[in-house]
Amino acid sequence: MDKDMQEVLKKAEVLIEALPYIQKYNRKIIVVKYGGSAMESEEFQKNVIKDVTLLKLVGFKPIIVHGGGKAISKWVGKVGKEAEFVNGLRVTDAETMEIAEMVLNKVNKCLVRMVQELGVKAIGISGKDSGLLRAKKKLSGGQDIGFVGDVEKVDPKILYDLMDNDYLPIIAPVGMNEDFETFNINADDAACAIAKAVGAEKLVFLTDIEGVYRDINDKSTFISRLTCSEVDELMAGGTIGGGMLPKLANCTSAVKEGVHRVHILDGRIPHCLLLEFFTNKGVGTMFVSDDDEKEE
Repeated sequence: MDKDMQEVLKKAEVLIEALPYIQKYNRKIIVVKYGGSAMESEEFQKNVIKDVTLLKLVGFKPIIVHGGGKAISKWVGKVGKEAEFVNGLRVTDAETMEIAEMVLNKVNKCLVRMVQELGVKAIGISGKDSGLLRAKKKLSGGQDIGFVGDVEKVDPKILYDLMDNDYLPIIAPVGMNEDFETFNINADDAACAIAKAVGAEKLVFLTDIEGVYRDINDKSTFISRLTCSEVDELMAGGTIGGGMLPKLANCTSAVKEGVHRVHILDGRIPHCLLLEFFTNKGVGTMFVSDDDEKEE
């Protein structure tokens, strides 16, 4: 058998390996949170958008929720302000909120363009549209940090309408309270709340780490699969810190409230979504309920 034929057969084997996953998740909703360093270069963005577009074309129903923190900090600096954080949360006065909303809308429409260049219909919205995200003021250790919000309620009707009409929704994490004031919402929190509200089959956090380690300084301690109880033990053990703690809390919260699978993936790895969804091995950390004994 010549080399060219061997390459063709390898491609066929990859497609056959993907078949049961395509069948299993056909017409199922997948929420993808996209942010961090995984958004820094256009190459990273294009790889992620290609993956999500392919998921759409093979029958999945993806929703993208995106961040934009680094871009916001850049534009805050351009107007002569200094970014300020309390316990990892951006202090957001009225001017910073205005900048954040403009930057997030710019990022949103850039992602919409990338999807449409690949021949799939996309619509970019924020949590303000159709009352998607109702927000309430978020305090940081009891301190008022401005227009930073927690998700109080999700009304997913607009998302169902868009998906029923074959659109891929792309969401900027901005919401309003009952007085119609605008709030910046952490994109992880927004994605988690949306995934619960739409009954997503999967929630994926694309970020700038490979997944979860028992010891971040020891690459041999990587964990590919975690139950909610195991996450609680890890968090109580004191070996997990920093920005990973709220991310783990979101993962377990989503699983406990009905999201079948939650994943943390390194969005800088080319086509990480396809590797995680369509291969037996996967590339990130998967979170499942305590009573889920079946490996995927």
